[in-house]
Amino acid sequence: MGERTLVLIKPDAVQRGLMGEIITRFEKCGLKIVAAKLVMATREKLDGHFHATDEWLRGIGVKTTEGCRKDGVDVEDVMGTTNPLEIGTKIMGQLYDYLMSGPMVVLVLQGIHAVNAVRKKVGYTIPSIAEPGTIRGDFSISSADLANVVGSPSRNLVHASSSVADAKLEIVNWFKDNEIIQWEKIDEGIMFVHGEYTQTKKGD
Repeated sequence: MGERTLVLIKPDAVQRGLMGEIITRFEKCGLKIVAAKLVMATREKLDGHFHATDEWLRGIGVKTTEGCRKDGVDVEDVMGTTNPLEIGTKIMGQLYDYLMSGPMVVLVLQGIHAVNAVRKKVGYTIPSIAEPGTIRGDFSISSADLANVVGSPSRNLVHASSSVADAKLEIVNWFKDNEIIQWEKIDEGIMFVHGEYTQTKKGD
């Protein structure tokens, strides 16, 4: 029940007034907020969030090249190079500009399998092919091909930690220990404790 994950409600979601809707979707599935704040991201915080190595940047460059090829776009035309590391570095610069363009809401959510639960709610990374019912699928139609052509990251509203290990690193980057509140929701006993298991144990 104590698994935690980090969520960034990105500047485009904040500017479009979607904060409440996004938070409500997380709360309705039983997750609870144990830390939250409105921030202006700095380059230092983003460095701590991404830990971008050359290998990681090169991987971004390869994915972008493959995506451009699939969409019939000449990667050299839109990126000015075919070198994966240079492409990845350029995209990272665009991502930093995007995330520093306005305020973000940073959340720590806690609950059963919180990482996977949040990622299911958020939806596929590219909003134009995200499933209806997900945050990205319902509120954004941004696409990778458009982003590459205009020189901007895909504006996909939300970041969610991809693993428990990543969540731990990201939470430490954005929050101090005393900013994370331990508390119990009034419905936790109903959702997670009462039921057949409890009745069985009492009858033993």
